[in-house]
Amino acid sequence: MDGDSVHPGVAPLSFLLGRWRGEGEGGFPTINSFKYGEELTFSHSAHKPVIAYSQKTWKLGSGEPMHSESGYWRPKPNGAIEVVIAQSTGLVEVQKGTFDAGNKVVKLRSELVGNASKVRDISRVFNVVDAEMSYVVEMATNLVSLQPHLKAFLKKL
Repeated sequence: MDGDSVHPGVAPLSFLLGRWRGEGEGGFPTINSFKYGEELTFSHSAHKPVIAYSQKTWKLGSGEPMHSESGYWRPKPNGAIEVVIAQSTGLVEVQKGTFDAGNKVVKLRSELVGNASKVRDISRVFNVVDAEMSYVVEMATNLVSLQPHLKAFLKKL
């Protein structure tokens, strides 16, 4: 960020800005359950009404990298939000949703999942209470309907 200034278009989501770190767990009917460490970063330039997003995960025991993704979050004055994400696997997401600045909740649902042979739909819900963030990611594939895939609890650094 440029100093402490926040673009007015980003101000309602300023509760996301910064680095978050914690642990999560994942699973799905077609894969084994797993646990991971994670760091999310939300940043922005005071000159643009957009938030840059990056995420990385690692195996808890070894620290070996697992997954990463990055993208941009564009909040709208009416409480809508547009998000684009590119994953390290080559999968890309275009998501739309809503945010509630007062309750510090962001809800996203995929409009497009590209370059994915199996994944058809992804939803993400982020909640922030004090300096703690939780999220749930749900996923649908060709064979399995939308259901929980990931959940994590992170603290602001």
